Amino acid sequence: MFAGMFLLTGCDLDINENPNYPSSEDITPDLMFPAAVNAIADCVGDQMFNYAGYFAQYFDQAPTANQYNDLAELKIDEGSDLFDRCYIYLYSGALADIQDILSRKVNASDAFACTVMRAQALQLVVDNLDFAPYTEALQASANAMPAWEEGKAVYEGVLAELDAAEAALGNDAITLTDPLLNKNLSQWKGYANALRLRMYMRLIDGGVNAAEYTNKAKALVAANNFFNGNVAWDVYSDASGQYSPWFGAYYRLGTINHCAAYPIVSYMLANNDPRIGAYLNKASKSDDYVGQLPGCKTLTGDWLGISSAYNNDYVSLVNYSALPAEPIYLFTQSELQFLIAEVQLRFNNNTAAAKAAYEAAVEADFASRGIGGAETFLASNRVNFDNQADKLKLIYMQKWTAFFMRNHMEAWSEVRRTDVPALSNQKAQDIFKDATIYIAGDMIEPGVNNIVGGGLAKRVPYPSRARTLNKNTPEAKLLSDRVFWDVK
Repeated sequence: MFAGMFLLTGCDLDINENPNYPSSEDITPDLMFPAAVNAIADCVGDQMFNYAGYFAQYFDQAPTANQYNDLAELKIDEGSDLFDRCYIYLYSGALADIQDILSRKVNASDAFACTVMRAQALQLVVDNLDFAPYTEALQASANAMPAWEEGKAVYEGVLAELDAAEAALGNDAITLTDPLLNKNLSQWKGYANALRLRMYMRLIDGGVNAAEYTNKAKALVAANNFFNGNVAWDVYSDASGQYSPWFGAYYRLGTINHCAAYPIVSYMLANNDPRIGAYLNKASKSDDYVGQLPGCKTLTGDWLGISSAYNNDYVSLVNYSALPAEPIYLFTQSELQFLIAEVQLRFNNNTAAAKAAYEAAVEADFASRGIGGAETFLASNRVNFDNQADKLKLIYMQKWTAFFMRNHMEAWSEVRRTDVPALSNQKAQDIFKDATIYIAGDMIEPGVNNIVGGGLAKRVPYPSRARTLNKNTPEAKLLSDRVFWDVK
């Protein structure tokens, strides 16, 4: 219902200009706020959903198409323009809108909601690029080339902004149009706390004031003041022009580009996970779920001895038909409960509380997909909390599973933060020859890998638009260069 209102138009301006609306007092904060949220959601649910789906090894390039060979084979540099549209949407769209709203002296509750979304947007920029324009950004002609600041400084800056905005709250009601959380200030506070917890964990594992942020994470979990349900941008429908953006983009392409990657299929099959059929089709050749080894589209046909005949029949394709009206999940209850489980286990040494949160996380994910059987699944040997010697790894692995077809950006970030799933020490061709040497769910280095020295994607390159328009853009980075919190 709102999708048509929030389409962003201009995409060829710098980040100090806003393409969403003419500069006019007639454009009210009530209209700008949902446009800002939509811009952030579009990035999470479209571009990031796509490329992070490859990086988290949920997707591989389907055999009979070629749109995303470079993602599967990690052939990406600044010329790939992987982050350019997100950069424009986040800065010229969401952050400029939010800045405009805040400049109009809205009430404290409206300002708080805006600050929460500002934190969400800048968290995404840092998790992709590490450095980001921050204190000098959004000054228009007063500073057309803002400095880029270290990711840890941006993280700590937006966390301080959240604290100040919450401290300023009084008895005001939210007046902005709010399809995200329906003007429920308690839900906005809970969302803010969840964002804090997500960022605290990355600061801790990045070695930034780890003791301080550990105490803050423990305090958040003890207070348990979080959102109910999911924080989801649920404004789409199964009607032309109102589709969820990722579906709409690939529906319009008219090609089948996404098949399942080997790691997610192998792990779900090993666990007899009933969620596997929610978004994947069985391979028609075998009538079973089959994941393609990452970056191996051009190799698999040779390995099978059917090079020219290798096609989509051999792999599990993504079931696009399940996706037209799919919400965009900015923060799921499942992710939140997994974070709580981690804090309880790592910092509180409270196994019972960690188990309760872990099980709540899995149950929340099953419920969000409309799938029954969570209790039976949790009782099974491989995912039963009590049965696992490495309970933290189980939490991380099931979080990775729950992010599938929900929030691929956060999945990729958590894989980088935790190093779970681990990177297999087996090569793709060796796994193809003998699957018994492979630990189900491990990440696999792409069979065709354009990262010099090997490995997996650790960041995205700086936007070429930023390189062109801002001389202060940092020197180019490689896909293998880590963001500040990825130190393992």
